[in-house]
Amino acid sequence: MYERFSKEYDQFVNWTARLSFELPFLRRQLQGRRRVLDVACGTGMHALALAAEGWQVTGCDLSPAMVAQARQNAAQRGLDVPFVVAGFDNLTQVLPGQAFDALLCLGNSLPHALTVVDLAAALANFAACLAPEGLLLLQSRNFDLVLAQRQRWLGLTEADERLFWRFYDFDPDGLITFHVLTLTRTGQGWQQELLSTRLHPWQQTELLVALQQTGFGKCICLGSLDGRPFEAETSPDLIILAQRAGSPAA
Repeated sequence: MYERFSKEYDQFVNWTARLSFELPFLRRQLQGRRRVLDVACGTGMHALALAAEGWQVTGCDLSPAMVAQARQNAAQRGLDVPFVVAGFDNLTQVLPGQAFDALLCLGNSLPHALTVVDLAAALANFAACLAPEGLLLLQSRNFDLVLAQRQRWLGLTEADERLFWRFYDFDPDGLITFHVLTLTRTGQGWQQELLSTRLHPWQQTELLVALQQTGFGKCICLGSLDGRPFEAETSPDLIILAQRAGSPAA
């Protein structure tokens, strides 16, 4: 899905509006933490925005096409930000011996870890990449709400001559199939393309237990990157702030 979607992704996301909303929160959490790893960085826009403000950022993504687009975005902005191909489970192999002050996993990326084993491996790699008292910042959809209300439709986005329609299928095995239907206006009418990927709808309790088992300390849960408290019944997102065991969350 993401190999094919890499060229259209920056048209699909309104980065001006998104970064304007999210950066103030990220700045507050990263204050005093200079070395940042952006995991599942996509086209690198969060990493580049932080790098432009002085943070030392490394970005990684499992998709070579996304990494290539992130490098192109960096070159266009004149920013020297390293972007590497790495998944959740091999970060320490690709980035050996590096200790980051903070690790970001944004944009509903962690649900791509489909099993309990995959999730444990991802969180273990996150912990291994962090310096003592390093901060882990996770963002995902509030799947407590999504599952309770069976929220299938995620909205329609328009960009130039394209429409992007996002929706879920709730699968019998408990996973979710996430679809992006792209409609492109041509001289002969509308051309359509459907891209899909599987997600695990990790709920708050599952993530908190997994973080504790992986050695993270006290966690703080928020409902959005505007800093509001988390409410399972209403919050759009689940934001978790955690530090390595032995120090309280920021």
